[in-house]
Amino acid sequence: MDRELYLPKSWTSDRDHCWLAKIPDERGFATKGELARDIVRRCLAAGLPAAWVTADEAYGQDWNFRRLLEQLGLGYVVAVPKSQQIRSLAGIWRIDELIAEAPADAWQQLSCGDGAKGPRVYHWAAAKLPANIIFDPDPPTHHRWVLARRSLSDPGEIAYYLAHAPVGIEIDELARIASIRWAIEECFQAAKNECGLDEYEVRRYPGWYRTSPSPCSPTPS
Repeated sequence: MDRELYLPKSWTSDRDHCWLAKIPDERGFATKGELARDIVRRCLAAGLPAAWVTADEAYGQDWNFRRLLEQLGLGYVVAVPKSQQIRSLAGIWRIDELIAEAPADAWQQLSCGDGAKGPRVYHWAAAKLPANIIFDPDPPTHHRWVLARRSLSDPGEIAYYLAHAPVGIEIDELARIASIRWAIEECFQAAKNECGLDEYEVRRYPGWYRTSPSPCSPTPS
């Protein structure tokens, strides 16, 4: 639908380099989170009928990104690192510490779609977070959640998520939304392999130079 090319500061601070690469003078440095927020705004302004957003840890741990989605009324299930801090009624926790306190019966075995080797089945656990009296309407239209996905064969392998979902959502739907990103990632990887973007050549005076890995990476929608 949309995309932005992330330019590191080493590029944007070298205006001669940018000129050779035909990067406009007005293009300055922007974080990946800023680029992602711009993409979301553009997509909605163009009339894209979006209800959910998924993202990896780089975007999921960005509070400004999550807050924008909430302000726009979008649901999200975004990955976060295990060190992600969570504010609860009992204080501030790391998300891995919070999930470690989950009782055994909180974990449900769910399939979140088919993969290359058959159904993707994991243990999932979720807990609803308290409402934020500053940001949330009363009564709330959405709830925030912590969500975890645990491997059946290796219980120590756990992925963590934050979610913002309409009131009444079930854990199996949160798991389904979380898994949608895998299909997108597979498409990106296939496109890189088919187009040679994992080892592409760029034009720099006076000749061609192979870059691997690229100093620029795309920010997906």
